[in-house]
Amino acid sequence: MAPFIHSKGKSVTHLISIEGTDSAQPGWQQGELIEVEITDLSDSGDGVGRYGQRVVFVPDTVTGDRVRVRLVHVKPQYAQGKLHELLQPSPHRVRPKCIVADKCGGCQWQHVDYAYQLEAKRNQIIQALERIGGFSQPIVDPVLTAAPELGYRNKATYPVRRSQTGQVQAGYYQKGSHHLINLNQCPIQDSRLNPLLAEVKQDIQTRGWGIYDEAKHRGKIRHLSLRIGRRTGEMLLTLIAKDANLAGLEEQTATWLERYPGLVGVSLNVNGDRTNAIFGAETHCIAGQPYLQETFAGLTFQIRPDTFFQVNTETAEALLQNVIDRLHLQGTETLLDAYSGIGTLTLPLAQQVKQAIALEIQPEAVQQAIQNAALNGLDNLAFHIGSVEELLPTLNLQPDIVLLDPPRKGCSKPVIETLLQLRSSRIVYISCNPATLARDLKELCKTGDYQLVRVQPADFFSQTAHVEAAAFLERSPDYGQHSRSQV
Repeated sequence: MAPFIHSKGKSVTHLISIEGTDSAQPGWQQGELIEVEITDLSDSGDGVGRYGQRVVFVPDTVTGDRVRVRLVHVKPQYAQGKLHELLQPSPHRVRPKCIVADKCGGCQWQHVDYAYQLEAKRNQIIQALERIGGFSQPIVDPVLTAAPELGYRNKATYPVRRSQTGQVQAGYYQKGSHHLINLNQCPIQDSRLNPLLAEVKQDIQTRGWGIYDEAKHRGKIRHLSLRIGRRTGEMLLTLIAKDANLAGLEEQTATWLERYPGLVGVSLNVNGDRTNAIFGAETHCIAGQPYLQETFAGLTFQIRPDTFFQVNTETAEALLQNVIDRLHLQGTETLLDAYSGIGTLTLPLAQQVKQAIALEIQPEAVQQAIQNAALNGLDNLAFHIGSVEELLPTLNLQPDIVLLDPPRKGCSKPVIETLLQLRSSRIVYISCNPATLARDLKELCKTGDYQLVRVQPADFFSQTAHVEAAAFLERSPDYGQHSRSQV
């Protein structure tokens, strides 16, 4: 029995035997048409089928579909296919709400019934915990969702290009390509942002501002970024440009502020690098204010154009409340929040504990967190700037609770090793990547000093294959008596 197969980051959720595979199996050639039944969904959102003993990944399909597939990229053990014909639709298949859902790369699952999306995401977590983490029958709760399945995104950033006829376009790239799909509205973003998406690119056209050309590294406008406070309705509009020389920008900005009552600020971000990164280091507020205000967990936050803030406000708030409910805080605890950002989780939790300590590598995020703490009258927080790897061993801390919310790559080994030495009674690990979550939980629990109690998935990204989760660890009663060798 072979390990589960990876294809460009995709993983099959069932072990597949490839022993005795006949490499000359008829039809296993690039360009061939084959028929398969989709039996699963990969962690990247593709449907997964079998052709003999081989695996075929097919975008735009769902478990239960019977399809004719054209093989695109063929390997001895697996292939990437393209949906050619839907022979028998799955009961989980629905009509997409977006007219360009079959082209736009912004969503993967608009054709998947929402209830099944949630089931598939929970299964992602379970499979990762069992296969990568080595946990037997982990307790994984139903996926938490508190926002509409459409219209939930509070931020959208669109690349800007010029069409072959010279029209300014903004949208997402077509699946598997660098071809831009022009959008005038997007069903997953807050609908209050749609007028800006449709009209601002026309203003860019009228102004005659150059459009950035990646290949030649010439032109001006690279991206259009829109952001809204779901609770306050305040909006930010940000142009990302190669340089700051945009003739008539102040005049146009005044027009935008007058046209859109909810718009509180217009900014220009300068990114002159030849890079895939969207935002550059410099952001200039052209008019209005450089931030919007949002209410989150009963607190007021100032959020800037390039601030990291969860795109699904309601479900992020629901997951935070779930964490608070499970921790049963008494107000006497010391909480350590690693990877704290602008304090989105730190500040609400600080209201429930004696002291909160926040670690964050980005100085700008720490400055915003300090401002937000002051804005809400919170004074029981300590902020430290630096990487978690460097800070954690030097602070001489013994927190009662550790909150982890690392980037997709998860925690490094030095962080895990230091966490095992802190003797915290509880760890809450929030992750957007089931694979790295499972890997890190395995390391934290392998000595027996910590036990995985349960995992709460949350749907921050409806219509996509992405899933967030909070894992709750508790220190074993006989902590410190276990062998340090891996079990």
